[in-house]
Amino acid sequence: MQTSALPDLAHTATKPVHWLATAAAMAGVVALAGLLQPRTATATATAPEQRTTTPVAAPDPAEVEFPLECGGAGTTVAKQAPGDLDGDGRPETVAVVHCDAGSGTPPSGIYVLTQQSGAAPRVVATLVDPADRKTVGDFAVREGRVLATLLGYSSLEVPRCCPDQEEQASWRWKGNAFVRTSGDLARSV
Repeated sequence: MQTSALPDLAHTATKPVHWLATAAAMAGVVALAGLLQPRTATATATAPEQRTTTPVAAPDPAEVEFPLECGGAGTTVAKQAPGDLDGDGRPETVAVVHCDAGSGTPPSGIYVLTQQSGAAPRVVATLVDPADRKTVGDFAVREGRVLATLLGYSSLEVPRCCPDQEEQASWRWKGNAFVRTSGDLARSV
């Protein structure tokens, strides 16, 4: 190895005093950084942040007494689907219900159920009343809408087993009520 013709530089021959000076300088920087901390942050949640983040179960239709006149025959929940229909972060359940007739095709009702924390589920809206004498074919809850195929009869002479009219219906929550948004025309099956 060749020796340098230059004189030895001070930083190449460290002594304890150099280490002590470096440690003192670092301690000063750390202490200064500790004094210059930003104020304690405080935050208040805005409305969307205050919503429940834990999953909430949709209301169970088995726990609800539906507004059907079945003459003591009982009711049958034929179909059900959960979904957040009003945008509050809590799911509702939409249930297709009819009387437990044993045979034939009893008319159906479509009901929206909700449930507050700790309370029993309850019916908050009737989308299709069984008095309208409709049965429900296809049924779904998608993107905040209730979709259903309603089957009906053109006259009293049509056998109750065989609906001859079909109607596509859709409901969406607007303001403070469910509004039917499509399917006003009936067509023959």
